[in-house]
Amino acid sequence: MTEGTIKKLVADRGFGFIAAEDGKEYFFHRSGLDSSINFDSLSGGERVTFEIEASQKGPRAGRVKPA
Repeated sequence: MTEGTIKKLVADRGFGFIAAEDGKEYFFHRSGLDSSINFDSLSGGERVTFEIEASQKGPRAGRVKPA
């Protein structure tokens, strides 16, 4: 699992970006959240853990959950 901080949320569209400890930024969609977390309860600056998954547009965060 990789750790990072939620950098930006686009609540009305259901996605956001995570600034990871490796210095990269990863896209995530509400469908990629772990069942223990609710998208509407997320806020910028929150620490999370996630898995890096391959997608058609490049790597993205999946199985996102609170750190």
